[in-house]
Amino acid sequence: MTQPTGPDRRTEPSGPDRRTEPTGPSRTPPPAYVPGPSRTPPPAYVPGHGLLAGRTAVVTAAAGAGIGGATARRFLEEGARVLVSDAHTRRLKETEAALAAEFGAGAVASQPCDVTDDTQVQALYDTAERLHGRLDILVNNAGLGGTAELADMTDEQWNRVLDVTLGGTFRCTRAALRRFRDSGTGGVVVNNASVVGWRAQAGQAHYAAAKAGVMALTRSAAIEAAAYGVRVNAVSPSLAMHPHLAKVTTAELLDELTAREALGRYAEPWEVANVIVFLAGEYSSYMTGETVSVSSQHP
Repeated sequence: MTQPTGPDRRTEPSGPDRRTEPTGPSRTPPPAYVPGPSRTPPPAYVPGHGLLAGRTAVVTAAAGAGIGGATARRFLEEGARVLVSDAHTRRLKETEAALAAEFGAGAVASQPCDVTDDTQVQALYDTAERLHGRLDILVNNAGLGGTAELADMTDEQWNRVLDVTLGGTFRCTRAALRRFRDSGTGGVVVNNASVVGWRAQAGQAHYAAAKAGVMALTRSAAIEAAAYGVRVNAVSPSLAMHPHLAKVTTAELLDELTAREALGRYAEPWEVANVIVFLAGEYSSYMTGETVSVSSQHP
């Protein structure tokens, strides 16, 4: 299960040769929180190779140490210009400042966005185009979790999770596809789903329904967007550990979820971000409508 960090409401055209030199030395992120023993250690951090050089990306729910923040960092290491977004303004500014200090102020900017508000979604893309003249990649990472048994779940709990997680992905994708279609330059959308959208988990009916909806939305959007050169794919993580998740989840549940993984450990957020880089770049040029499991858990 991937619990989001909070309720974010929120290329140059690919020519005949896009090869680039690596953007710089490997940057090692801070170590992840470790809740218990693991059978296998995580691999070494992989340096960037300029796979997204010259492209402009928007990443939602990118404040903090979760998948969104790790994706923003990986995109910068791969040479992209990144607009990070989140509903948490203070954490967003802190994230922007930290990334700008490392990668340069011209490489990263921030725009607060509540993805349940279409006006704010439009403003997010307006900022990307104003700063960089175009939009090339959208990463829909915004989502909201929670635990409630279905028999006791309120309409408010159900609607809130669905509106942020599925509705937010819909609004951000819709707005991006309109701009991609009108610009004629193509583009890429990568959505963050979850293995909970495939399997059952008690207390997660609203989150599971939302993430299954993200998968279905991904498939349908891909068919429609292919007509104007846009690819739409999704990643489906299970447990990507970060400090906020460790604070809001019991050690017993984390150990149970970790034990389900074939590798005997949770994923580092940057390992999920690596797959998002792959789906956003040209190595996946013939993939669309797919949901890629970043886990051993899938149908």
